[in-house]
Amino acid sequence: MGLRNFFDRIEPNFVKGGKYEKLFPIYEMVESFLYTPKTVTTAAPHARSYIDMKRIMTYVVIATIPCILFGLWNVGYQANMALVHLEPTGWRAGIISALGIGFNPANPIACFLHGLMYFLPIYITTLVVGGIWEVVFATVRGHEVNEGFLVTSMLYALIMPPTAPLWQVALGISFGVVIGKEVFGGTGKNFLNPALTGRAFLYFAYPAQMSGDSIWTAVDGFSGATALSVGATEGYQALAANGMSWGASFLGAIQGSIGETSAFACLIGLAFLLITKIANWRLVVGCLGGMIGFSLLLNVIGSDTNPMFGMPFWWHFVVGGYAFGLVFMVTEPVSASHTNLGRYIYGALIGFMVVMIRVINPAFPEGMMLAILFGNVFAPLIDYFVVQANIRRRAKRNV
Repeated sequence: MGLRNFFDRIEPNFVKGGKYEKLFPIYEMVESFLYTPKTVTTAAPHARSYIDMKRIMTYVVIATIPCILFGLWNVGYQANMALVHLEPTGWRAGIISALGIGFNPANPIACFLHGLMYFLPIYITTLVVGGIWEVVFATVRGHEVNEGFLVTSMLYALIMPPTAPLWQVALGISFGVVIGKEVFGGTGKNFLNPALTGRAFLYFAYPAQMSGDSIWTAVDGFSGATALSVGATEGYQALAANGMSWGASFLGAIQGSIGETSAFACLIGLAFLLITKIANWRLVVGCLGGMIGFSLLLNVIGSDTNPMFGMPFWWHFVVGGYAFGLVFMVTEPVSASHTNLGRYIYGALIGFMVVMIRVINPAFPEGMMLAILFGNVFAPLIDYFVVQANIRRRAKRNV
């Protein structure tokens, strides 16, 4: 007997007064997580879909697990590599020394534990502060707290630099939740990605702490340039000389935000989201097409003064936050376009804009965050024109 058939046969005993009434929450969890619920959702963003919000959010969090695990190792690895030439200081160094693990970059456990000590404070701060805002708005509006913040909190923590001050983490998630989502009505009604909104606020409010060379490796007194900053000043050919080969960048053993460095881990998450049909493949194809097409055009045009013109599309894919943004931000269903043609256009616009910002704008070598927020703003307009074009085409057929 299958698990679902088993629950279906004993379900009458779960109702009030039934023998297994206390086990009803377990039935609900299994029903909504493993199987399609019998009821249609009635709230945004999927009012006409049989898949419920809890399963969508749970699947997205599951898809981030490879990025989380690799990010923890990489944060610790980068810190331990820097500590080869520096003296460990701070409470983290005290705990690691007391445990006798050490700071050997070749020891995966030492790297993972060191990275965990930077990630956990950021994530706990995000959960507590953002959760408080969610509860406040849910109480005022008289509705339940849904699972939407679970994804927002995880994505926000993964796109933060490991050295981000916790008070800035709290300020950023507050702005993202309140201004990026709740003022528009909450989950399913926001037109901007809340995690990116909070991150963008911190970038413009505190650029030194969010974009300087010293923020990416979690060690006091260490400074190292990111792949995009090296490419902007010396050209992508100089990346290998700085210890950032394409293979290392693809796997993610380079400096960067906690969960963004590994394109390989992001692709694992993308495969899971596409198989489970949580992500729409048209958004992915559009974003890749826009990035590849415009980067090839700039490669042909060339420039004697701007080395970023020569960066090929396969480098754009593995450096910065492009892969992470493509998988977890571009495919976010609420703030993206909802028509099939609109999804291609929306994705292509983001792919075009990320290369435009990285190459043409010398003051901001990373462009994925701003490109996605730019696409969020234009998504409703894109859908409007697509729908109007469909209406005009059908009207002509019926004349």
